[in-house]
Amino acid sequence: MIILHIETSTNVCSVALSENSDCLFFKSNTDGMNHAALLSVFIAEALEVLKSQDKKLSAVAVSSGPGSYTGLRIGVSTAKGLSYGLDIPLIAISTLEVLATEAINSIENAEDAFFCPMIDARRMEVYSAFYDASLNLKREISADIIDSESYSEILSQQPVYFFGNGSEKCKLALNHSNARFIENLVPLATNMIPIAVKAFNEQKFVDTAYFEPFYLKEFQTTTPKPI
Repeated sequence: MIILHIETSTNVCSVALSENSDCLFFKSNTDGMNHAALLSVFIAEALEVLKSQDKKLSAVAVSSGPGSYTGLRIGVSTAKGLSYGLDIPLIAISTLEVLATEAINSIENAEDAFFCPMIDARRMEVYSAFYDASLNLKREISADIIDSESYSEILSQQPVYFFGNGSEKCKLALNHSNARFIENLVPLATNMIPIAVKAFNEQKFVDTAYFEPFYLKEFQTTTPKPI
């Protein structure tokens, strides 16, 4: 099972290549929105690694948002082209799940906590979801307007770790004692590997012709939903 992973949902561009659960190649750039110039270069380098080992791709996995329109458009269109051209399956992975995977792996002894990845929108708006420590989705993706009462019910019951590029601006508003923040955490292609492997084993693929990512503009912001 050899999968190419593409992550371009934020200002970070990254590509990984995995065989089963092992990472064979990884490269990223955090300098800004250079995806159009860098993505094809990273993929070419990954495919050279594959060629040198005389192996072929089994599938392509792409981060599906929510995220930047430009970044997602570049990543998804590239992933679709590879999937169609090589006649291999396409796997779509939520950007929030990618972030949650890294956060869960970075925190020890947090079995009772929830993890809330946040993608930045405008003003005090974020796109978020809630996961438990086993990466089970506890609340679906929602577009939330953050204020001092946001998530108060769940915060009164257990610790919640907030992270992602939308969490920084929420620190002052979310000042509950159970609100904890993980800094400098970005979605990376390496964190897609376990999710993509699981999806491949379960044959959870998307239709290359009709799949569209979750662009930020597709959501209408609301007050945060209860869990």
